[in-house]
Amino acid sequence: MYFSELTIFLEFSIMSLLDKINSLKTVNTLSKHEQLVYGVIEAIDSGILSVGDQLPSINKMVADLGFARKTIVKAYEELKERGLVESKKLKGYFIISEETKVTLRVSLLMFSFHRFQEEFYNTFRKELGKRFQIDVFFHHNNVSIFETIFNNIRGKYGMYVVAPIPDPTLRPLLQSIDPSKLLIVDRYLEMNSGYSYICQEFEDTTYQKLVELLPVIRKYKKMVLFFDRISDYPIGIRNAYKRFLCDYDIKGGVEKKYKTGAVKKGTLYFFTGDTFLWEVLRDCRNNEYTIGNDVGILSHNDHVVKEIAFGGITTISIDFKNMAKRAADHIKNKDFTQELIPVNLIKRHSL
Repeated sequence: MYFSELTIFLEFSIMSLLDKINSLKTVNTLSKHEQLVYGVIEAIDSGILSVGDQLPSINKMVADLGFARKTIVKAYEELKERGLVESKKLKGYFIISEETKVTLRVSLLMFSFHRFQEEFYNTFRKELGKRFQIDVFFHHNNVSIFETIFNNIRGKYGMYVVAPIPDPTLRPLLQSIDPSKLLIVDRYLEMNSGYSYICQEFEDTTYQKLVELLPVIRKYKKMVLFFDRISDYPIGIRNAYKRFLCDYDIKGGVEKKYKTGAVKKGTLYFFTGDTFLWEVLRDCRNNEYTIGNDVGILSHNDHVVKEIAFGGITTISIDFKNMAKRAADHIKNKDFTQELIPVNLIKRHSL
């Protein structure tokens, strides 16, 4: 296409877009910024605008439509939140998607895809429904990866749902997002009072649940927690465990790893992750040890496999489906939420 033809084409597209917006001025139920938003959506749906096309500048929109500058800015920001438009510094606003039925683009930043986090994601996606686009990212408890991902996605989504690394150096990065667009989930990180969170508390609740289990814990000669400080396990679990051992004179220790074949009769094993759990259970089966009698098993984070394996594994856990539902409700209702999800002790046959 020659330059003059391209200029004519772009001018036609702009005029067609303006016609769409002006046609909505007669709809009394729409505010001015909604007229602009729905005008752009109609222009995309009708093929006037497509991916890669540039929207008129804010100044041109002010001049051509007679709307206030703040109205144009508000409309363009909503189009960004829907995932239809992105802004490029010193260049303007561009169409990046034609999925106009999406009402909000949501970024979900998680630790990794553990089974219980998969449960959270599946429920979260189901509760939000098809009108919300969810993009998932994983930081793997790595500050550098977290910073890189967050800097790449910042400003491109209408909502950010983040399971943060509990590192205070990340607080300024997270607080660069408007409080109404950020929800902290799973791990708690202290933020300014205006930010929402739906989280779990690890230290005091783990301690309380261990105390509840004291009579059955005393059945065993020794207790072992598998915990590696360089992993993504919450340090509060380790702190609670060590305090419990001291307060109730329980013989026990902390191990970073499990060595195959090292399972011992009379020992209660406490797991923060699942990798070593399955290895110990396999060795118990191979040695014909009875779970809940010869060997005790206690685990953090419940899921359906733990409900049925070896007659059921006792767990200390929140309801991840409930957390996901509460997070989805927060987004759909545009709530302000500061909530700690209750922790449950689910007693089964493993102790």
